[in-house]
Amino acid sequence: MLKGFKCFLGGVLAPSIVLVVCSPVFSQQAEVSSPKVASNVSQPAVNEHPLMPVIRWAERERPRVVAEIKDYTAIMTKQENINGELQEAQVMELKFRQEPFSVYLKFRYPRKINGQQAIFVRGKNDDKVMGHGVGVQRAFGTHKLDPEGFIAMQGNKYPITDMGVLNLVDKLLEVGRRDAKFGECEVGYYEDVKVGDRNCTLIEVMHPVPRKSFQFHIARIYVDKELNLPIRYESYDWPKKEGEEPMLIEAYTYQNLRINVGLTDKDFDHKNPAYNYP
Repeated sequence: MLKGFKCFLGGVLAPSIVLVVCSPVFSQQAEVSSPKVASNVSQPAVNEHPLMPVIRWAERERPRVVAEIKDYTAIMTKQENINGELQEAQVMELKFRQEPFSVYLKFRYPRKINGQQAIFVRGKNDDKVMGHGVGVQRAFGTHKLDPEGFIAMQGNKYPITDMGVLNLVDKLLEVGRRDAKFGECEVGYYEDVKVGDRNCTLIEVMHPVPRKSFQFHIARIYVDKELNLPIRYESYDWPKKEGEEPMLIEAYTYQNLRINVGLTDKDFDHKNPAYNYP
């Protein structure tokens, strides 16, 4: 896939990427037409593992993310495969602060959880998630939940404590360093990739043959060229049978990303009147 790549859309193998997630409150499109090899990413040296430029980029950018990005707001979409079952995509408003680690979520889609909220602040509320349900569940009030407990993890692959752009960088480093120990890895770098209206560099990693040491068949990381931050990650499993499509493992997208907006403790307080917690 170094000269081009393919992705799956509606059961058809397509020569260009078109990723669409639609809901009443969110529409996202990542599109590549005539992709070209990215010029802003260094290429691997002779006899060097093809993942090394990815690892070097993430190692270089992680300290900048920690030092320069204090907080941000975004619209986040996630879709995860849990125990072999692809979950419905979720869309949520996100507020994030790096120190102390703080997350505010307000779900917008699917409709059955529209209005549900969750707040986590490390070192506050006994390190528990302050959340509430909607509809009939709202009558039970605000709950203090273990972020890794059964209730908080229902329908989630990872806890709220794993959220954030920095965690995407860390995930990239973790996967890259592990996979760099093995062969059978193809890496492509592409420009002119759009996630919504954002211009991105796409890094695509592919393991042609399933091995116990590999967690995915294909992974794609979309790096916003202006912000120099990953704003989308997606990975796919190997097809179960020859001729079948790879199955989505997980996908996360950050859109309308606004950095260093000056979030305060009030933004992460479940007693904030604007949130109308029960």
